[in-house]
Amino acid sequence: MQSAVDALIVGAGPAGSAAAIVLARAGWSVALVEAQAFPRRKVCGECIAASNLPLLEALGVGPALSTAGPELRTVVLMHGARSQAAPLPAAAHARHRWGRALGRSTLDLALLERAGYCGVAIWQPWSLQQIDGGPGQWCCTLRSAAAAGERTLRAGVLIDARGSAAPRSAAGSAAPRRSAGDLLAFKANFRGSGLAPGQLPVLCLDGGYGGMVVADGGLLTLACCLRRDRLAAVRAQAPGQRAADAVEAWLRQQCVGVRVALEGAVRAGPWLASGPLQIGVRVDADDGLLRVGNAAGEVHPILGEGISMALQSGVLLALQLRAARAAHWPAGADLRAWQRAPARRYAQLWRHQFDGRRRLAAVFAHMAMQPSGATALCALARRWPAGLALGAQWGGKTRCGVDPALLAA
Repeated sequence: MQSAVDALIVGAGPAGSAAAIVLARAGWSVALVEAQAFPRRKVCGECIAASNLPLLEALGVGPALSTAGPELRTVVLMHGARSQAAPLPAAAHARHRWGRALGRSTLDLALLERAGYCGVAIWQPWSLQQIDGGPGQWCCTLRSAAAAGERTLRAGVLIDARGSAAPRSAAGSAAPRRSAGDLLAFKANFRGSGLAPGQLPVLCLDGGYGGMVVADGGLLTLACCLRRDRLAAVRAQAPGQRAADAVEAWLRQQCVGVRVALEGAVRAGPWLASGPLQIGVRVDADDGLLRVGNAAGEVHPILGEGISMALQSGVLLALQLRAARAAHWPAGADLRAWQRAPARRYAQLWRHQFDGRRRLAAVFAHMAMQPSGATALCALARRWPAGLALGAQWGGKTRCGVDPALLAA
């Protein structure tokens, strides 16, 4: 059985759901395909910068923010026994001046439910098996994860909103070769932590980096990225232990701030792991797919801007498509030529909004992962605490890449 839609979006995280909401509101027929059942936990630092809160309200998920963690007012750089705090910069919005943290299980479900309310056809849990055709004539084969069976969807526009582990071409691609420098991500939640409300620690680790934050329900999120060779060394020091347990013990030993925050805390659920991260920009790929979120470009998550870039990129693309359709919407194969202009404009906007964050994150991450670099960062932070706040500002904590007012236009 086949169905036809204007746009098919693969991946119902913040990027995919945000794009679906904007397009559906504009009268598009939209199908949103997601392989996992929601709610689900996901490896993520779970920080939502203040610049995104008005955008989430404009998307219609403001009520979900009422359960978010405390306002994030202080950034703390931690390395070994050292720590240096600085106030985070405030955004200009009258009601949303400070970022907050919200679990991905809560945020993603709220966005998905809003997409359904706006008329998006939700295929979940269904996975994308095969892509054929091209712009204007996409033909996608889906397989149900809950029951045997396949369906075919045809779409004029195909948007890739999948995460780090997904293939990056329409036809799929072979798994990348393993490297000692691959970054593997870990995350766990804890109840009863000793982390002060409103703090946002950034962890400098030998061979990695990480962060902590208190999110909804008072849950502490501890997330980190480790090089593959560092993880191998950590596991070698704890033979017989599971990788996640070895990582937790190593984090406590490496960073006094982690040890203090977790003293007396109880882990809520198992550790999650994912990776390797696929750092790089793919927004300009010339294969007809339109990309948002990590599919468009993945940056080092040390700045905590993953959710920001996902939401903003999804909305940026959808607004370009909406404007192009309002001006002209051809039929059939002519969509291939029609798509070029909004795709090019979106790629330009993506680079304008996110290239600076990408470069800053790369520099910060590489310094934080090396003992000499981390020592230099801590020394600089002691002498110039305001530099931490300035870095947060440069990293996009107070600036949104899209005007939320445009969503009501």
